[in-house]
Amino acid sequence: MDLFDFDGTLVDSNGVWVDVDNGFLARRGLIPTREYSDAVGHSIFPIAAQYTKDYYHLDMSPEEIMAEWLDMARDAYAHQVPLKPGAGEFLARRAGEGADMALVTACVPELCRAALARHGLERYFSAVVYVQELGVEKRDPRAFALTLERLGVRASDCTLYEDSPGACKAARDTGIAVVGVYDPFYAMYEAEMRQLCRRYIRSFTELL
Repeated sequence: MDLFDFDGTLVDSNGVWVDVDNGFLARRGLIPTREYSDAVGHSIFPIAAQYTKDYYHLDMSPEEIMAEWLDMARDAYAHQVPLKPGAGEFLARRAGEGADMALVTACVPELCRAALARHGLERYFSAVVYVQELGVEKRDPRAFALTLERLGVRASDCTLYEDSPGACKAARDTGIAVVGVYDPFYAMYEAEMRQLCRRYIRSFTELL
């Protein structure tokens, strides 16, 4: 089974979250540190919200933080976020070859569904696993163990396409073959990704 990440792999959306994080903090006169950006950039929505509350000592609940983030990101996912080069064509090719494909994403379900619908990608996936609903971060190997269990497949039968080095390592540690996908957000980790992954691509156009 082919497993695909969403943000930064199939769609060029990581920049949206940089803008959301920075805009959210700027409204409060706060500045994102490298430590903060790294932490929330690798996390799932509820954990990132709790981290933001604690890190900046905000007088807001995690639910209030997530609601504001959603308001800021909703339009981008519904109308602006583009596909990564070659992503749509590669999915179409794999579907034509009879591949079974699933989406495994830390994206907020509402936003993911909006972008999938906009680009007409739903038809390619037999299942969508929202890591947020598993209750663990995607860089935790348990996320992939739970995903395999939910999908009813073996790690040895799966290949993951993913841009995050943390998620690539977690998947590899679970026994899943990994194809790393370049994204500017993780550009500084390219050497690490090339060591972690069975193959590393700059774009899906390389696979067409």
